[in-house]
Amino acid sequence: MKALIFAAGLGTRLKEHTSDKPKALVQLAGKPLLQHAIEKLSSHRITDITINVFHFADQVISFLENHSFAGITIHISDEREELLDTGGGFKKAEIFLTGNEPILIYNVDVISNLDLNLLEKHHQTLGSMATLVVRQRDTSRYLMFDQKLQLAGWKNFSNGEIKISREDKFAESTPFAFSGIQIVQPEIFSRITETGKFPIMDLYLRLAQTESIYGYVDTSTIWMDLGKPDQLLMAETLFS
Repeated sequence: MKALIFAAGLGTRLKEHTSDKPKALVQLAGKPLLQHAIEKLSSHRITDITINVFHFADQVISFLENHSFAGITIHISDEREELLDTGGGFKKAEIFLTGNEPILIYNVDVISNLDLNLLEKHHQTLGSMATLVVRQRDTSRYLMFDQKLQLAGWKNFSNGEIKISREDKFAESTPFAFSGIQIVQPEIFSRITETGKFPIMDLYLRLAQTESIYGYVDTSTIWMDLGKPDQLLMAETLFS
């Protein structure tokens, strides 16, 4: 399995930490978030990792050049000309991700003890084009899944906005919150018709009309999105 770490974001919600550095290099328990992510993937025997960069990209590149990750091949997908959002960033990284292996996509600001090997096995058993890791947690925006955990649409419960992938399943679908972890098949690149800057979730919602896009309900004991200062503080407390 290959991997892509989304690390190009501006980190605006962490602005007190990201005024002079990228979110990927914000420290948690003495290590940058990027190092935590790389070590997480490495512990699950992933040895080919692509990292996209934009905000303070030179700092990320310098960090990777000056830190050795034994047995890991690291590629840089450089978005300094234009920040492409998750979908555009995924498409740009295609050159490093093609092949026959599934591709794990992992947000740099996610801390989790999810067993990625079990996730990969589940993904391959389903034979799905994409498997999206979700949790039951409070948020305003949810992915909607049918009884077989196939993606049926998306809903913002705070303003009522919806995006429907499968009309016949949406009304009775169940909401789950996306966790920032996903596995896709490399064949997905041939299905991408979107260009430029676009969210990867819009791609999944479109493909779910004809392709198998499944959810994987994560019940692991640790999952944190460190996009906000209070969440980072909570993670520091956990690690200490």
